[in-house]
Amino acid sequence: MAIRVSGLEKSYGSVRAVRGLDLEIRRGEIFAILGPNGAGKTTTIEILEGYRTRDKGEVSVLGIDPGTHRRELKSRVGIVPQTATSDPFLTVEETLQMYAGYYSRPRPVDELLDVVGLRDKRSSRVQRLSGGQQRRLDVAIALVGDPELLFLDEPTTGFDPSARHEAWGVVRSLADLGKTVILTTHYMDEAQHLADRVAVIAAGRVVALATPDTLGARDRAVAEIRWRLPDTVSAPTFIQGDLDDAGYLHHHATDVTRTLFELTRWALDEGVELEGLQVLRPSLEEVYLHLIANSEGAS
Repeated sequence: MAIRVSGLEKSYGSVRAVRGLDLEIRRGEIFAILGPNGAGKTTTIEILEGYRTRDKGEVSVLGIDPGTHRRELKSRVGIVPQTATSDPFLTVEETLQMYAGYYSRPRPVDELLDVVGLRDKRSSRVQRLSGGQQRRLDVAIALVGDPELLFLDEPTTGFDPSARHEAWGVVRSLADLGKTVILTTHYMDEAQHLADRVAVIAAGRVVALATPDTLGARDRAVAEIRWRLPDTVSAPTFIQGDLDDAGYLHHHATDVTRTLFELTRWALDEGVELEGLQVLRPSLEEVYLHLIANSEGAS
């Protein structure tokens, strides 16, 4: 395991930010941490990075206790903060060369430029980079020391859709290099697209942990089958649902395969076009909001 956390607790005065949190993260995976503001995400991450002490619990990051051996851990971990701090007047290449000087065996600058797709920007000053390009540079800086584990804090906040997808490609390339990536984000589509597994933290605890497709048992949730019903046709008797103002019939099915089989057979027999046919399950965002609401009610 890259990270093991057991019974983690942290309080600030009378406020219990983390309350007995347990977590395991495998080597080589992209792991997303989701949660509302004040849930304990930032405190947990800072403890894992070695920047904050804990009150109770056991923490192991790459086999090292970050609370007592932060210096030893530092060379094996890369951190991409939410806000960039690069000198705007240096070029991309100068920036990477400067950071490379802090390590005894840094990765070659040309290799870093290729990994993050900035080779054609090597002579550009940082202040002339787009937001997405600056984020790529942040990742390159974090990779200078060839870390085994990277922490990415809200990597695409404020990005336009094109820049976000570019950043996603960079994150995926890190996994291809065998890195373990810990990602915090408020974007559900980002977690869905990137993460191998997702943990939802609320009220200082992990309230759910699974793959994006199975979080909160969303893969087993009752599905909604919908299609546009022609005005001249009545729905088959085995379909029970509501007709909306746009003419779509909504049917909730527990056995999706059988329902679709019967529905398509009926449509072929009756010569009916199943216009706009869709099978919908709860989205990751819907499951997330449900988990958070339940955790708030229980806390």
